[in-house]
Amino acid sequence: MSKFLEDLKEIYRLSSADQEDLQNFYKVLQKRSLFDGKLLEYEALLEEFLAFLGLSYTQQSAMAAVQRIVNLREDMLLQVIEEFDEDEKIAIRQKAYIWVSRFYEERFEKLLEEIEKRALLTPFYRTLLRYAHKIGKVFTLWQPKWMDTIIYGINRELLHLFNGDEEKIYAMLYEKSLFDRGHGGEVADRSYSVLVRDEEGYKRVAYAKAFTEEVKALAASIEEAVAALSRYEDEEFGLKEQWIAYLEAIKIALLQKDPDKTLQCWAEVDRKWMQIDAPIQIGHPLEYYEDRFRKAVALEWDVRIINPEYEQGKRAKLIRLFFEKIYRKIGLDKESIYTQTLQNLDRVQLYVGRALLFYGSEFNGLFSAQVVPNDEVVSREYGKKIFAFADMILQMQRAKPKMRLSYEVFGKELADRIHRLKDDEQVWYAIYDITTIGHEYGHILWIDEESERVMNSSGMFKLAEEFKATSGALMCYFWLENWRFWEELLFDHIHRSVTLIGWMEVDEVLPYYVEGLLHLYGLFEAGILRFNGRLEVDVTFERMQALRQWYEQTYGILAKAYLLKEDIKIFLDRFIKREGSIYLPKDETIKKFVIHYYDLYKQMGTEIMKE
Repeated sequence: MSKFLEDLKEIYRLSSADQEDLQNFYKVLQKRSLFDGKLLEYEALLEEFLAFLGLSYTQQSAMAAVQRIVNLREDMLLQVIEEFDEDEKIAIRQKAYIWVSRFYEERFEKLLEEIEKRALLTPFYRTLLRYAHKIGKVFTLWQPKWMDTIIYGINRELLHLFNGDEEKIYAMLYEKSLFDRGHGGEVADRSYSVLVRDEEGYKRVAYAKAFTEEVKALAASIEEAVAALSRYEDEEFGLKEQWIAYLEAIKIALLQKDPDKTLQCWAEVDRKWMQIDAPIQIGHPLEYYEDRFRKAVALEWDVRIINPEYEQGKRAKLIRLFFEKIYRKIGLDKESIYTQTLQNLDRVQLYVGRALLFYGSEFNGLFSAQVVPNDEVVSREYGKKIFAFADMILQMQRAKPKMRLSYEVFGKELADRIHRLKDDEQVWYAIYDITTIGHEYGHILWIDEESERVMNSSGMFKLAEEFKATSGALMCYFWLENWRFWEELLFDHIHRSVTLIGWMEVDEVLPYYVEGLLHLYGLFEAGILRFNGRLEVDVTFERMQALRQWYEQTYGILAKAYLLKEDIKIFLDRFIKREGSIYLPKDETIKKFVIHYYDLYKQMGTEIMKE
């Protein structure tokens, strides 16, 4: 192993140790050894965080605070502030973001100081890390304003104007041509602009005009980064020109003032980025889950590093074989989708590691894994990158204490079995490879450059896409693997499908909540789950066979919808319906269970199981 990779291994160890240190927050909740100075320090931080939010320190609020700080999730916090009015909730959420971002940025600065002091990596990559941090801090300062303008601003206004009828909102946006234009002048599947009021109703304004000061600050920081990097050579990978071209493309995209040219500019960013295959990667604005209407791209910025000791498995080859097999079985001749899917699978760059530094929207939640870019025109030219943060996820799961809700819903025997899944690393990593890395490969299937635009006319494409990804991963396992660890896989799948109900009212992760609802259909129809006031779970090999049959049928229907590029609402209407502001299953039994679980989640979702 080269000195660079040895240094990377040491940085990976430092980052892992820092995350492990964060788990002390959970020990505070469990009242373990509070005479320990470190735990007293973390208890003081919890008190400071809650005081900053204007919340009293209770068992419930403390657990929500730990989830917000350590796991960067705010679903429990939303339960704590459920009775507050909407403006108060927004103010608290924004305050939580500010506190958490400052907390992490201080830790990142200490890590960077350690890297500099020990001269880890090369001067080029130490400089890259230092300026990535500086750029990231600007994204972090911008994020609350972005949320106020788009999520808490115009989107709330639209919901109010149309009495919560999202179909009418989409109809108005299409009628008034309020979506950005993408490749070939077509309506784009995402936007880098915001809506502002004018004399005719609304108009689109690019980020460069809507957030002038923030964009100027970012452009200046990027210029500084380019100047600093120009003084060194990338002696390890020879990618100096690629890194500089990538950063300059980001600056150009940020400064673009014509909303109908922004997508092409960001596509050029993705093109430059796909040419960088170093074990250190930067994540730029890519995803657009937060904005349900115009898919305004979020302010992502992070540095990702690979685990130098990770050995890649056969997931890509298995997914490819599975896709070819099921495509032939379906029997529809859709050459564009078939060819582009295979090309994308063959050109995937897989990076398994951890997020070293992160900023902007990522203080509202990190990925378990991610496949990007979302721009399918770029992917047709260059393929995709998959990132998987297995070690981080396992650390988080091991630190989280047993929760009362899990034991109330699943019963002691099953809850204990689910809890023990993370104790055996061989089993845990095998399941992660099947379901999470497999999920990211599953996103690649059945897509060409126009699929999302054509299938999203009702604004629901993302609500099916997460289900498609996980189902594809499961189908690959069902068809091509030896069913090793099938029980453990099923326990994990049951647990995830049920607990996703807790995200019912968190807009940013709505696609995952809906995904969970669809998986519940399979689990109930296979007889694995039953509900009559209490949940009953029946895990047998025969039930697993029935679940396989359900996925074969359902995934086949979904794959056909993608091949035919149908409005995805047609598929989703089989399973879910909107009731007020939330989606619920159409099946009455499953609906009753979902409501039952969510009621329990609100009652005891923050309670730790007493030993």
